[in-house]
Amino acid sequence: MSDFWRDRRVFVTGCTGLLGSWLTAALVENGADVVGLVRDGVANSLLVQSSTINRINVVHGDVADYATMERVLAEWEVDTVFHLAAQTIVGIANRAPMSTFETNIKGTWVLLEAARRVGTIKRIVVASSDKAYGDQPVLPYREDVPLQGKHPYDVSKSCADLITCSYAHTYGLPTVVTRFANLYGGGDLNWNRIIPGTIRSVLRGERPVIRTDGTLTRDYLFIPDAVDGYMLVGERAGEANVAGQAFNFGMNRPISALQMVKTIIAISPYPDLEPIILDQAHNEIQDQYLDATKAHAVLGWEPAHDLEAGLRETMAWYKAFLE
Repeated sequence: MSDFWRDRRVFVTGCTGLLGSWLTAALVENGADVVGLVRDGVANSLLVQSSTINRINVVHGDVADYATMERVLAEWEVDTVFHLAAQTIVGIANRAPMSTFETNIKGTWVLLEAARRVGTIKRIVVASSDKAYGDQPVLPYREDVPLQGKHPYDVSKSCADLITCSYAHTYGLPTVVTRFANLYGGGDLNWNRIIPGTIRSVLRGERPVIRTDGTLTRDYLFIPDAVDGYMLVGERAGEANVAGQAFNFGMNRPISALQMVKTIIAISPYPDLEPIILDQAHNEIQDQYLDATKAHAVLGWEPAHDLEAGLRETMAWYKAFLE
């Protein structure tokens, strides 16, 4: 529990998403007065299922609508913003880039411009992604390497990230950018993602499906550790060595899709299952993982869970949910 958040008015965009649901719950538990932006009703959102939505102030609207953003920031006298609203699925971005660009890019500049004009916001934390780095010749990604997304989702995150930095350095807007590894944990009902999809399959005794060739490597972070990172960034955002900066958060332990699936199978009730490899994915970066040294050194952030511990907790959540 942190006294920092007690009675502080906090605006969370994307509050019905996986990260938004967990972060909103943590803010509420720490005494924050949360205002959540909801565009579409998401019946299975963890925010709804846990009834956390009944403990916050809900504003219905689109993050890309300037009038709504200015009204919310001004009328609710917002102190802190966590900007999480985004279209987060790579496959959807490939099929429908315009809606992805509208939310991820325009939604970011609209929110930042509204904050600039209102002029009373003390801290803004913007969720970028490891995808903002694009394909890099040297791994792991460090915060000082160029942002060079090539495919629609990656480009949308590169653009939003750069726009945020522009508002910080040009207008002195108190922003911090977070670039996280792939997040996982209970509440993610996008079954196309490798972890929830694999867990659902193995709990049913079915062979899990890998839509890539299984060799793509990613870094994975348990969502409670990510929430700790967000809360810490929010508390420290006003400090000179934090404001205007970007921070990586990850485990620096890349694992291939095939290795991830086999790890989940090994801790499941059906350890002899064999995955089905489709090799049908396109426009995805081959290898991605982050160097989180800066977050460790400047913020003192450390993850509290290793991969197996996080996966066991996650599987227990899905077991209860599916039953």
